[in-house]
Amino acid sequence: MIVVSKMRPATTLLTVAQVAALLNVHPNTVRRWAELGVLRALRIGPRGDRRFYRSEVERLLEAGPKAGPLED
Repeated sequence: MIVVSKMRPATTLLTVAQVAALLNVHPNTVRRWAELGVLRALRIGPRGDRRFYRSEVERLLEAGPKAGPLED
């Protein structure tokens, strides 16, 4: 079960595990997509943990499996 805070949807941040569960992929796939620019990640804390905007994940879901790197 994925529990996300009650922040506004546009600013909701998700962990690697939450994104992986939503997209039904392995967490390492999410990390690789972040490195390739398929998903934009924020790095937080001293360990550099990744966080992803829910809106970016939803964009990827809508684009389907052929989604490429993000356009600025």
